[in-house]
Amino acid sequence: MAGRLFDKLEQEAFRAGIQARTKASMNWFQDQVSTMSVSRPALIKDGPTRVRKIFGMMYNFQYDPKNKKTLPYYDRFPLVIPVQPAKGGFHGMNLHYIAPNWRAQFLDALLDITNNNQFDTSTKFRLTYKLMQGAKKYRFYKPCFKHYLSEHIKTKLLLIEPQDWEIAIFLPTEQFIRKSKATVWKESRKMFQWVLI
Repeated sequence: MAGRLFDKLEQEAFRAGIQARTKASMNWFQDQVSTMSVSRPALIKDGPTRVRKIFGMMYNFQYDPKNKKTLPYYDRFPLVIPVQPAKGGFHGMNLHYIAPNWRAQFLDALLDITNNNQFDTSTKFRLTYKLMQGAKKYRFYKPCFKHYLSEHIKTKLLLIEPQDWEIAIFLPTEQFIRKSKATVWKESRKMFQWVLI
């Protein structure tokens, strides 16, 4: 289903004359998918799985946090770019923690630091925590940077292939527990708003 959904949207964009990885394509995909009903289990079941080295790629998966009882809120179906190994798992950026318009800006900035412009399975983000801290255009990482424990990942990692990144950031797959997505996005904005001024 994941592959078919992304392929269908890519074909529709092609027929509409939309050029990939442009402002116009970001707007077009946002309009097309923001109100879609997406089955998270079907995405995981039918999509491609993780690659051997996960860092610099993008994934969806179901997550059950270790400290979920004390967290003010969390995303049960994160959209994550793993950045670096961490104790028991990895640090990664869950793009769901920022509103779709900020996600689009963030992805646009991140596309400048991919290892190539092929946008195939060889394409990866060349991310480090230090890099994100050091540039204004990466300011959106602040609310997104999370620690994921491998034993609390409850499904396989659904690989979002590079040609599908700009579709995935708009798919309404976030599943926040305890707070609405609007509230989460409002709180996240406070973490990087001072940099926007």
